[in-house]
Amino acid sequence: MTSISVIIPSYNSEKTIKTTIESVLSQSFSDLELIIINDGSTDSTLEIISNFQDSRIKIFSFENSGGNISRNRGLKHAAGKFVSFLDADDIWTADKLARQLQALQENLGVMVAYSWTDYIDENGEFLLSGMHITVNGDVYEKLLVSNFLENGSNALIQRVAIIELGGFDESLNAGQDWDMWLRLACKFDFVCVPSVQILYRISPNSLSSNLARQEKGCLQVLKKAYQVRPLTDKNICSLSLANLYMYLTCKALQQPFSPYKGTLAARFIWKYLLNDSSRFKRINLILKLLFKIAVILILPTTLSTRLLTSMKRRAKKVKAIPFSSSPPQNEF
Repeated sequence: MTSISVIIPSYNSEKTIKTTIESVLSQSFSDLELIIINDGSTDSTLEIISNFQDSRIKIFSFENSGGNISRNRGLKHAAGKFVSFLDADDIWTADKLARQLQALQENLGVMVAYSWTDYIDENGEFLLSGMHITVNGDVYEKLLVSNFLENGSNALIQRVAIIELGGFDESLNAGQDWDMWLRLACKFDFVCVPSVQILYRISPNSLSSNLARQEKGCLQVLKKAYQVRPLTDKNICSLSLANLYMYLTCKALQQPFSPYKGTLAARFIWKYLLNDSSRFKRINLILKLLFKIAVILILPTTLSTRLLTSMKRRAKKVKAIPFSSSPPQNEF
């Protein structure tokens, strides 16, 4: 029996899929199967995938249906005792599966292992570090406050656990990874491998760049999660909303800048302020975000981009908090 099933949903990912697959095939733990769901790609994705000569790869093609359905389709074909999902533009370090599997084997009864994430750009160059948070055991309420797994390419899960939950919620258009981690955390313990093993690629064209859809999906996730079990701290609801809107604010302030995104950022930061009772402790960050919003809304896009990029470079030189965008998880 195969130990680990790796599932990659892929749609028009010709620019990144080769590197992603190579990061799986080069894992130090080799007893795995790689299930690739070609989700109706219209570019050369399928051709690139088919060029790999490795008996561990299994390719299935369908009409385009979206990430959640593709993950569930992969899950139906999975034979491994453990399963891990990987987006077609992300990368794993060579020891990712081995160390996560070891963590699960050393912690009997734990169903999910996760690691730390760093961020890369479209060219694979390092951008910045992720949250690097270590939480073990019952992580449900901490995960409600902040999605410290940060992405869907992270966890290694005992397959029986995810099968018990019925797979990913196909009704969600965004926030589906966070929803899955919360549903798992509600019933099962987690263990952290305190090492950077996921390299998450930031792209202006990624699904997470649709901020209105992100907001709607994440609010659906939170609404569901609040009803699952009683919370020990009444402040968790407002904290989770505050962190969500800080996330969305910072996401809206990533390049490319535009008046539309500036308007979204203004709305998001207002909702953040309404929910965060400790907002005055973060006044410096809030003022910087408000300044950036004002620049984007007042100045022409070319001028605001030039100004904020210049400020980012200077801030880096003096090791100050950068004005530029960063993965929102790092902002809360």
